[in-house]
Amino acid sequence: MVSASLPTLILGIGNLIMTDDGAGVRVIQLLQERYRFPENIDIIDGGTLGLDLLPYLDGIQRLIVVDAMETGGPPGTLVRIAGEEIKVAFRTMLSPHQVGLRDLLLVAGLQGFAPEEMILLGVQPEEIGMGSELTAVVTAQVEKLVSGVLRELAAWGVTLEEKAPLLPRGGFPPMARQGRISLAQQLHDSLVPPQR
Repeated sequence: MVSASLPTLILGIGNLIMTDDGAGVRVIQLLQERYRFPENIDIIDGGTLGLDLLPYLDGIQRLIVVDAMETGGPPGTLVRIAGEEIKVAFRTMLSPHQVGLRDLLLVAGLQGFAPEEMILLGVQPEEIGMGSELTAVVTAQVEKLVSGVLRELAAWGVTLEEKAPLLPRGGFPPMARQGRISLAQQLHDSLVPPQR
C-alpha cells in the first residue's frame, strides 16, 4: 500500500562552485522555488556535508538523492538507481560525494535509521572544475531531474502544490513590456489612491 504521509527526504548533493558538480543542488533549488512541500517531506541542499547530514536521516523512511555521478555514459546521461542497486552502484559508479554518501547511509544503518526506500537520481557531468555555471549539456538535463523527483513522489502518492509565480508566466505585464508604463509607476498606482 502506498502512503503519501511517510517521512521523506529529498537531498541534493553537490558543490555550486565546481561546475557540473552542482547539478543536484540546482535541482533542489528549482523544486524549492516552484513547489510547496507537505510537512512530512523535507527538501535539503546537502552541499558537500557528508556525515553532517546524519541527523536529517533520523526518522526518514523514504530518501531521494540527486547528484552528479560517473555513469560510464556520455555527458548528460541520466540514471535512476533504487534499493539494493545503490550499494552495487557505489562499487562501480563514482561521484565526488560517493564516499560521503556511502558512509552516511552505512552509519545511518548502523544507528538503526536507514531509510526503507532509497532512490538515487544522477547525471553524468561533462566537467567538474572551478566555476559556478553548469555546462550546457548538464543544464539541459536539470528539468528532467526535476521531473524525475516529481515522478518518484507521485509513485508514492505525493502531489505537490505549485507556488504562484512572482510575475505572470509571460514575464512583465503587457504595458510594461511595451514601454508605455514603468513597473515602478504600476506599483505606485496600485498603492497610492488617486487624488481628486
